[in-house]
Amino acid sequence: MKPRFAMYWAASCGGCEIAVLNIDERVLALDAAFDIAFWPAAMDAKYRDVEALEDGAIWVTLFNGGIRTDENEHMAHLLRRKSRLLVAFGSCANEGCIPGLANLSTRADLLRAAYDGPGSEHPGPARPQTAWDAAEGTLTLPALQPVLRTLDQVVEVDYHVPGCPPESHQIAAVLDLLIAVARGESEAPPKGAVLGAGASTVCDECPRSRDVKRIRALARIQQLPPLDANLCLLEQGLMCAGPATRGGCDARCPRVGAPCIGCYGAAPDVLDQGARLMSAIASVVDADDAEHIDRVLDGLPDPAGTFYRFGLARSLLRAHRAALAAEE
Repeated sequence: MKPRFAMYWAASCGGCEIAVLNIDERVLALDAAFDIAFWPAAMDAKYRDVEALEDGAIWVTLFNGGIRTDENEHMAHLLRRKSRLLVAFGSCANEGCIPGLANLSTRADLLRAAYDGPGSEHPGPARPQTAWDAAEGTLTLPALQPVLRTLDQVVEVDYHVPGCPPESHQIAAVLDLLIAVARGESEAPPKGAVLGAGASTVCDECPRSRDVKRIRALARIQQLPPLDANLCLLEQGLMCAGPATRGGCDARCPRVGAPCIGCYGAAPDVLDQGARLMSAIASVVDADDAEHIDRVLDGLPDPAGTFYRFGLARSLLRAHRAALAAEE
């Protein structure tokens, strides 16, 4: 009997699911090597099917998405129990990603923005109910938790595959490795290893030259003169997260004149990606007085979204103090 494979989609956009399918005919090797036991985005499956399996019956689960609802948390614990190997797959599972930016607000503020803002047409306050008695029976919705958490903040994780989404060639390499391990043709990587990514930064993969030139301003690309195709984007005044971001993407964005936005997460041995990026920016900004520093920072209209676009939930900050208090 072939080993079982599962993939689950929690608090995320679904791009990781599409990225797996983007490996084209290589996905046939996945089907040939594994019995697809649970993959709601690709096949009809029910939670009760997973619950009926013996613990450890699934050989490997790719879990994408953060933990934002009670349902997400339930499935994280269920799939951890049923899986021999649990892989945090993609940025949302590993760092929180864009959904993690909601940690800057309390749950009450989020619901207020969603249900009381412009375009909401209903009499009086409206909020989602976790249970509702209808003629057909009691209808339920998952409860929204106070903050979004990464997968390994909820359950133990065996491996990490970063990226938003992971690059297709990296996914194919990870699947090839897992297939070889399942067949006994290769040894399993050490627990906790980062798979499908590089061991350095995006800057180290980027072919653009760095002249260590200090800059006096940061601006959006439409506000800058035509960019030099060979010079570091950051040194031309364009915000680039390459110095603090793990490589493995072959610096695809900077190669074509688009700045790195940090989707592969913190560089190796970096505890807080946002803090490291702030340090990198500070090292190239040519400003000594507070007024000039403020003018430079004005070139970053969204500092939180710039420095913590992908890693807020995993960072030392984690969330708004009031949101963390509600979690406790």
